[in-house]
Amino acid sequence: MNNLKIRIKMIESGLKQYEVARLLGVSESVFSRKLRDELPEAEQNKIVEIIEKEMNERGTAKCNDCQGINPST
Repeated sequence: MNNLKIRIKMIESGLKQYEVARLLGVSESVFSRKLRDELPEAEQNKIVEIIEKEMNERGTAKCNDCQGINPST
């Protein structure tokens, strides 16, 4: 699965694709297409940082079901 770091962070945060797309300033369909192919590491890290910032602002707790998922596998 492509862009696993982003997908895991979205699950942890509870944010939906359309919400992350809004944070990035793109449409949901554009964001969905971006996730189809592996993004460069720098772009993935930028998106993860944006999700984490939103998590901190919302006070969103991490998902217990996500523990033990290794994005590098």
